[in-house]
Amino acid sequence: MPYIDLLIEPAPTPAQATRLAQGLTDAMVEVGGKRRAVTAVRIAAADSALWSIGGERCPQATAYLDVKVTEGSNSREEKAALVERFHRLLVETLGELAEASYIAIHELPAESWGYGGLTQAARGGRP
Repeated sequence: MPYIDLLIEPAPTPAQATRLAQGLTDAMVEVGGKRRAVTAVRIAAADSALWSIGGERCPQATAYLDVKVTEGSNSREEKAALVERFHRLLVETLGELAEASYIAIHELPAESWGYGGLTQAARGGRP
């Protein structure tokens, strides 16, 4: 695992979406120590009329990146390195981002999620 959900505004081009999916996956494998084969990425475009920052429509690119990993499978340093690498990838791909663009790494208990019909706890908590 992990599961990565990226919501961005404006909508990415197909080339940007491909670069983001590959870059997010690479970061999870190289920095987070996750298995490529079970790293899932979903990229979605937000409706610009429905996204505001400070009560105003955002005049520049913005993003919300939500990452779910198994609790305890990454150190504080690894998570900090992931946030930095994710941010760099977003800026390199989309251009300068609004300051209120967020990256969240959620740690879920191994017994609370899984794939293929087994929880992470049943798999021995493997990343």
